Amino acid sequence: MATGRVVQTADRTIGSRQLAALLPAEVLARPGYRALADAVRTLILDGRIALHVRLPAERELAEAVGASRATVTGAYDLLRESGYVRSRRGSGTWTELPDGHRPVGAHALLGAGGYSADGDPGVDLAIAAMGAPEGSLADAFARAAPLLPRFARSPGYHPFGLPDLRTAVADRFTRRGLPTRPEQILVTAGAQQAFSLVVSLLCRAGDRVVTENPTYANALDALRHARLRTGSIAVSDAGWDMEIAESTLRQTVPRLAYVIPDFHNPTGALMPPEQRLRLLAATRATGTWLVVDETIADIALDVPAPAPLASLAPRGGADHVITIGSLSKTHWGGLRVGWVRATAKMITELTAVRVSADMTGSVLDQLVALPLLDGMERELPARLAHLRSQREALVASLQRYTPEWSWQVPPGGLSLWVDLGEPVSSALAERAAAAGVHIGRGARFGVDPGTFEHRLRIPYTLPAERLDEGVRRLASAFRDGVPLPPAVERPHWVA
Repeated sequence: MATGRVVQTADRTIGSRQLAALLPAEVLARPGYRALADAVRTLILDGRIALHVRLPAERELAEAVGASRATVTGAYDLLRESGYVRSRRGSGTWTELPDGHRPVGAHALLGAGGYSADGDPGVDLAIAAMGAPEGSLADAFARAAPLLPRFARSPGYHPFGLPDLRTAVADRFTRRGLPTRPEQILVTAGAQQAFSLVVSLLCRAGDRVVTENPTYANALDALRHARLRTGSIAVSDAGWDMEIAESTLRQTVPRLAYVIPDFHNPTGALMPPEQRLRLLAATRATGTWLVVDETIADIALDVPAPAPLASLAPRGGADHVITIGSLSKTHWGGLRVGWVRATAKMITELTAVRVSADMTGSVLDQLVALPLLDGMERELPARLAHLRSQREALVASLQRYTPEWSWQVPPGGLSLWVDLGEPVSSALAERAAAAGVHIGRGARFGVDPGTFEHRLRIPYTLPAERLDEGVRRLASAFRDGVPLPPAVERPHWVA
């Protein structure tokens, strides 16, 4: 059975066995109507079941999950009442979202929006990214402005990216130990677009892919929407189980493997060099494209920044490696500049796919990115020092308010992968949202449904006082579910 992917067939119908395969084991073991409704609602919010998809008939689903028809009828009734499905006589039952709700990916990006439902200041712990560095972004715009008139006299289409920026990205790869030519670089609108382009070019619906488990939630969304069959490589507090990884690659022979070896999201783990070599050899042996996400590779807090994984391969042994990165984590997510590093042939093919989607990237964003890349080695140390202090502040707040939780302090990255000690992550995230705290619950990062319910991802990208307020509210929601009023002064207006 295929799990961990969005179900969206040509006729937009999900079969009873397909839906049963997505349900958590505890729901199948004791299929009460409320638990069944909650599970289906979570699948819809997670994007594992697409919107406007027809659900199975009540009798069919009852047989598939081993429940009475009355149980399924009760679950569908609850879903209709809460606005997650709609029914029409003779047409069936279809998934949708209630008014005011958004799919979880969009909701996470919007965060708290500044206020909770009752007007209290919110704390956004859902996004592991920093605001723009003070001063450097304005300086970069000032340096880009004189260059803009020259480019404005042309039509403005640069599907591969501005030549100067491609050269700058290639030079940085070379300085980090991976010799790279400009024709091996495609500039994209962020790393997520880079990954989506790679998946679109290399994979077809039903292909097997392998990711780490847990892994970056938006990458999982891209794989699900492409209707790919997803296998997994476990990443625990101890790191990667490379024997299992090699076995998984040999048995499944996936089309593509997606990994985050540098300060892994969400665990923060750093893959050792010997495991990198084994991964390179295993993917080459199975003919698997290896996509390496370096978005967080420069957020090295306690160790030197790692060299690109592809640089460890013997000469000519990394042609199957595709490396993606961006400025979103080191500088600012609002500056949509990312890149793909691959063979020149692969870059040409990816660009053809890119042109069919958005033709070209923003010239202005790329001009701004040039001085930011040029000054990264000078500017980044101060950013990293600030992150270290915020990481210390988050650890202190967790020790103060939630000493029963556990975590490991990662050597880099932007967040802690916190163990709650019990499988309450989704329920806690909902209670916390009522208190104005938006948080990345563990299940968002799992390949299979119902996994990592004992985990939260808590970033340390906010100021120390906001982190403390967020943890205080989380602790209250964890213990009794009663939202606390904010301990910070409420501003008089919101823009």
